[in-house]
Amino acid sequence: MTIRQRRLTAAILSFSLLPASIAQDQDSTLASLTEPNGANCSFKSNPDEYTSREASIRDLVAERTARFLTPHSSNTPRTADPGSIRLKGFIDEAIFSRLLSAGVPSARLSSDEEFLRRIYLDLTGRIPTIEQYREFMADKSERKRSAVIDRLLYSREFTDKWTMWFGDLLQYGRTNSFRSQSVNARNQFFFWLRDRVSNNTSIRDVVFELITAKGNTEDPASSGAASWINRWSTPGGPIEDTYDTLFSRSATIFMGMSHYDCLICHDGRGHLEQLSSWGRRATRLEAYQMAAYFSRVRLTGRPQTAASFPNSFDISDVTTGNYNLNTTFGNRPRRVAIGALRSANPIWRNTETESLTSDWRAQFANRLINDRMFARNFANRIWKQMFNMGLVEPVDQLDPGRLDPKNPPAGEWTLQATHPELLERLADELIQGNFDLREFLRTIAESNAYQLSSDYGDSWRSEFVPLFARHFARRLEGEEVHDAMQIATNVLGRYTIGGWADPVNWAMQMPEPIEPSSNIAVRDFMSLFLRGNRDNQSRSQDGSTLQQLNMMNNTFVTSRAKVAASPILRAIALQTNARAMSEELFIRFLGRLPSDSELIRAEAFITRAGSVQTARNTAVEDLAWVLMNKQEFIFSY
Repeated sequence: MTIRQRRLTAAILSFSLLPASIAQDQDSTLASLTEPNGANCSFKSNPDEYTSREASIRDLVAERTARFLTPHSSNTPRTADPGSIRLKGFIDEAIFSRLLSAGVPSARLSSDEEFLRRIYLDLTGRIPTIEQYREFMADKSERKRSAVIDRLLYSREFTDKWTMWFGDLLQYGRTNSFRSQSVNARNQFFFWLRDRVSNNTSIRDVVFELITAKGNTEDPASSGAASWINRWSTPGGPIEDTYDTLFSRSATIFMGMSHYDCLICHDGRGHLEQLSSWGRRATRLEAYQMAAYFSRVRLTGRPQTAASFPNSFDISDVTTGNYNLNTTFGNRPRRVAIGALRSANPIWRNTETESLTSDWRAQFANRLINDRMFARNFANRIWKQMFNMGLVEPVDQLDPGRLDPKNPPAGEWTLQATHPELLERLADELIQGNFDLREFLRTIAESNAYQLSSDYGDSWRSEFVPLFARHFARRLEGEEVHDAMQIATNVLGRYTIGGWADPVNWAMQMPEPIEPSSNIAVRDFMSLFLRGNRDNQSRSQDGSTLQQLNMMNNTFVTSRAKVAASPILRAIALQTNARAMSEELFIRFLGRLPSDSELIRAEAFITRAGSVQTARNTAVEDLAWVLMNKQEFIFSY
């Protein structure tokens, strides 16, 4: 198929890619931030970047959603009276009552086709097969959506998707700007994490095990979580720099409180007044006292001549030691004595005293998982993963002084969440459900707020974004694009992962975004979709011209749009009914039947190929290529 033929096919079917100019989403906004370096304050160097982030994120969500053209049936109303939507639980009560009070219509409920593709992508990172599509569409029971949610929550594909999600959240990768990990250490961590997701281990227990992990980073008899502690070893300074990093990353990832990273360098006064009602009064000493919980951890390297696991690291704790305030070098501004205080002992979040146990890390972990900020953070992050925008944005800047609707902030400060009572109720749901990931996701996915259509029509306004009046579209991650093409064509890759006995076929099963190192071309294709590196590059939803060009011309795409390679396309090309052929192609690639106008064009295109098999093969290949280049193929909506 020539470029001219492809352009002609695209013109015939009137399909188009998403414009490359679409703005980056909220995650890429976060990627530009770096940790403070020495006495430099990143906020003071560019305050607008910080103070405008919440508004920028909502603007980006509004623009991306508005510019994505959701497939729409002209016979279906685009909006609905929110009072007419059945309330399934507290999520619906919060979302639709807010819409009613604001006098804003909601989108209609999603069609079965919209829902099926969305729930497969959100829970498993895969698109449904045509068999799964037909089974779902043929089911006439009222509980068929609940049934598919239940099945996906306990599928192997769910484990793959959410292991990747946790890996991104924990920022665990083999190569990083702190201490790079060996392949064996990377694999031990990945297997540990995948096992916890597969066995539905409570999020609370997963985090406790991470914080308290001990043992060797490569020894299968040790906890694979030990590598996460080792990952934050901070070179170039005193051991207190490592304590700081372990604490600041724990606070950011597990409590959504990234401003502690600022407080380790300086008091909040003079820096955080515009950003945090809590942080503006917090002091550097408070951050030291939090970091002190890690001051008895030891990360000991084994020599190259070690009898077992050479060049690995042992994670352990000692029984004495504290956080030294007399340091004059390193990655942070120098620490100085405060009056007669030469060292800091652990105190949790500025409580007056702390009754210390013998295991300071375990005490930190216990304090952490029982702090309400822990529940709020995970409720907000998981909500964002399903709704594509958090109730609080940015998700790593939660302000404990602006979250409790029963105790609102004074003065000019306002509550931080778009729906404060809902965030508190979601936090309660996690706590009462023992932080069960699957059941929490079920609660979200079952709600009609989640099941709204992304289509809204011309009456959409950007000010509706905080109301969640529609479902916000997202671009697929690089791994999802890869796996969608394989499902649609049944042309599977085979990738060797370092240290693994068996190769993998699916990108969603890979241990980190720098894989597959055994196939650089495929790795680079997926990386064009900005999947990050779990270190200094976050995942991003940016569009780009390179993505468009590679969707059109990359051999990973074009080789799968070949009858000779794909048994699915070959079987379609052997059919004689142009209508059935067109419908099957649309279902396989886009998860829906073609509209009337699309069906007319597609049928005519196949019919013009005549009865000569080679010509029919080419027509099927052209249509498959066009469908992969239609914007909705790389979107969940």
